[in-house]
Amino acid sequence: MDEGFCIIEFVDGPHGPLSDYVHIEANAAYARNAGIPNVVGQYVREMVGDEADDWVDRYGRVLRTGEAISFERELEATGRYLRLSAFRIEPAELNQVAVLFQDISGRRRAEVALQVMNESLEARVAAALAERRVLAEIVDGADAFVHVVDCDYRWIALNKAAADEFARVFGVTPHVGDDMLALLANQPEQRARVQAVWSRALAGERFVEVNQFRGSDVHYEMRFTPLRDPAGRVVGAYQFVYDVTERAREQQRLRDTEEQLRQAHKMEAVGQLTGGLAHDFNNLLTGITGSLEMIGVRIAQGRTAELDRYITAAQGAARRAAALTHRLLAFSRRQTLAPKPTDVRQLVGGMEELIQRSVGPAITIETVNTAGLWPALIDPGQLENAVLNLCLNARDAMPDGGTITIETANRWMDRRTADERGLQAGQYISLCVSDTGTGMTPDVVANAFDPFFTTKPIGLGTGLGLSMIYGFAKQSGGSVSIYSEPGAGTMVCIYLPRHLGTAADAEADAETSAAAAEIGQAVAGETILVVDDEPTIRMLAAEVLADLGYATLEAADGAAALRILRSDQRIDLLLTDVGLPGGMNGRQVADAARALRPDLRILFVTGYAENAVLSHGHLVPGMHVITKPFSMDKLGTTVRELLPH
Repeated sequence: MDEGFCIIEFVDGPHGPLSDYVHIEANAAYARNAGIPNVVGQYVREMVGDEADDWVDRYGRVLRTGEAISFERELEATGRYLRLSAFRIEPAELNQVAVLFQDISGRRRAEVALQVMNESLEARVAAALAERRVLAEIVDGADAFVHVVDCDYRWIALNKAAADEFARVFGVTPHVGDDMLALLANQPEQRARVQAVWSRALAGERFVEVNQFRGSDVHYEMRFTPLRDPAGRVVGAYQFVYDVTERAREQQRLRDTEEQLRQAHKMEAVGQLTGGLAHDFNNLLTGITGSLEMIGVRIAQGRTAELDRYITAAQGAARRAAALTHRLLAFSRRQTLAPKPTDVRQLVGGMEELIQRSVGPAITIETVNTAGLWPALIDPGQLENAVLNLCLNARDAMPDGGTITIETANRWMDRRTADERGLQAGQYISLCVSDTGTGMTPDVVANAFDPFFTTKPIGLGTGLGLSMIYGFAKQSGGSVSIYSEPGAGTMVCIYLPRHLGTAADAEADAETSAAAAEIGQAVAGETILVVDDEPTIRMLAAEVLADLGYATLEAADGAAALRILRSDQRIDLLLTDVGLPGGMNGRQVADAARALRPDLRILFVTGYAENAVLSHGHLVPGMHVITKPFSMDKLGTTVRELLPH
């Protein structure tokens, strides 16, 4: 890299813990930009004793808070002026900070010279105006592009460089006395932009803007200053414009380099996640495959009385694998949700007995509910899982007992409050679970939503609980925040958008589904087309449906399914996987099927919620979704709901 780069590691020093740092890595550009060779192995207090406290304080805040910084600073030891940025290398326990920098001494000297010149020119212009005149040589002698206008947007003065650049950008050449807005009358967009900035200066504001104009690749720094008469009244404004393209490119290169380093760090985190996932799945797969092998052995031995425990073990491991996948999909916001208008207060009230049994008698449960709580459009089952997870986490934080408080409230969030939580301004409900437990350190809070991050001993937690809650909230249009201090307990708040309808519709849906589930076998002749590229799933689905009295047709991809759909075969329901091979996904098959058979009912099967395929959850009437893995009972019940008699 052209930019200087180093990694520093904080160590205990003469002023206490982490009061010094050592350079453990640096690139060749470090010496070129900083003017300090052979920096690896050097301690900052030995290198620059007088400056050390300031550097330790700056980078120490980055280490403690995890917040990146960017700043400009002169190196007193070498006299060079640097643009620097720094960010913490995770995990925080490494005590390491990465620093990127570039020598900008030449630009800094030029800026100082320009500032001196600006002040001189401003003083001369003010003096000239006090005498009711503006001397052309004041602006003609400036290196910058200089414009001076009165309150009617007419040029009082401008130098040749400014006139030439104005002509290059806007295609028209200005002269003293011209009306700036009239000159741009045929360019309404540019005229509006020019008027917007000049009107601020003519209103008495002094400010600096960096901008580009349409059709130009040049970055301009524009410094605006109002002109006042001896009585202090604004009589015009002037503008110094500088070409700062190279500086903008320097800054962009620095940002690009920093992003590349961050991306490398992200890939390392993905590797850690994959390793944790592989570890857990290998354990579960061993339980499944081992149980199936033992079933085969016992059948060969004729010892069928022992099969139940192996079947139970395999099913249990499979359910845990499904739960692990479900949590990962929740974290990545890819799970299939079934949102319904929900009364969250009623949902929490219905869980109190379950929560109390789960956390044990040493924990007191308290609920605080807002009267008139707004409904939320959410998947109630997922919210129940989230609340139970939070209560179990709170229990684990209070080994000697304590109090869990579950609180619901209506929230109006303005833009600032919403931005702090990663939301849009508007109306939300909050559901907060707080405890009186041990609390969390800032480092733990910062990593709490990361998958596979856990503070629990090996075997007692996967580290997916909070990440699942985070993903569910984000997928529902909300967010999650953690408030905690060591020794002072923890509060986790889920924020969900307000639903403007009522929650009554959800109960009606539940009653309809329950009634449909009680209906018995299929009517003779009812036929279901099963489309899935996995032969095992097709075989199992066909056998379950046959047991319920349905006739089945099978297809391994979209093309084969369409051939059947174009035939005269009776088909009452299309059961299709969303992800199919051959360039045609399940949604495309369903749309083609509806074109051929407008009243055909559709049941999608998916391993995760391909939102783009499923129109972001907005399915047309007669289309429904079931997620893998599903039990065969669940498949049969769902089909009966879709084909009621």
